[in-house]
Amino acid sequence: MCRRCSRGGAEMTLFLSILAICAIIFLAKIIFLYLFFRDEIKTARSKDPAAKSDLEILFLYQGFHALVYYRISHFFYMKRFFFLARWISQIARSMTGIEIHPGARIGKGFFVDHGMGVVIGETAVVGDNVLLYQGVTLGGTGLEQGKRHPTIGNNVVIGAGAKVLGNITVGDNSYVGANAVVIKDVPPNSTIVGVPGKITKQDGKKIDVSLDHIHVLDPLVETIENLEKRLDRLEKK
Repeated sequence: MCRRCSRGGAEMTLFLSILAICAIIFLAKIIFLYLFFRDEIKTARSKDPAAKSDLEILFLYQGFHALVYYRISHFFYMKRFFFLARWISQIARSMTGIEIHPGARIGKGFFVDHGMGVVIGETAVVGDNVLLYQGVTLGGTGLEQGKRHPTIGNNVVIGAGAKVLGNITVGDNSYVGANAVVIKDVPPNSTIVGVPGKITKQDGKKIDVSLDHIHVLDPLVETIENLEKRLDRLEKK
């Protein structure tokens, strides 16, 4: 009986030791993620009013999880462990619904809001403080080799369902409207809407500061309104 008690006590001690080690590893992992991804957490807090705490982002935000997986897969990709890198990225895709090729280059402060259906291609380049919504594709247009995916500047917002295709550049501080299809270069401080995308200036303002998705200027609507005003003036004369 005493032997059984001593054996049971040893097993319990071993179990508690393993549990304590797991807890320490888990805590260390959380601290590491928080310190290493502070810019991304800060971006998520500033651009998503639904985010209530940093812990919520760490544990529950799929866009954040996809970025963590991407950083790991990109490290192996740069070390030329291509299969391992793609394997990690596919795990991230199955877990988050977000597919980021490990060969893409993504700056700091990157945030994918909601994120389901987002695809970022191998040669895509994404600047700092970029915000993507669900259904966004940064894709290619053919089977050509080399740079075949878009380059996204700093402080860019790309709305839900938008497609940015080919080796083009979206300039800094620009906004791509929801469901727009962009196939040509976009200058800085611009808004682009429609299919295919049409460019309109936003007076040099950063639309991503307030994320005012309602008051987005449509160049076609503006042109029609201007024509109507001119017709009214002509009729009055």
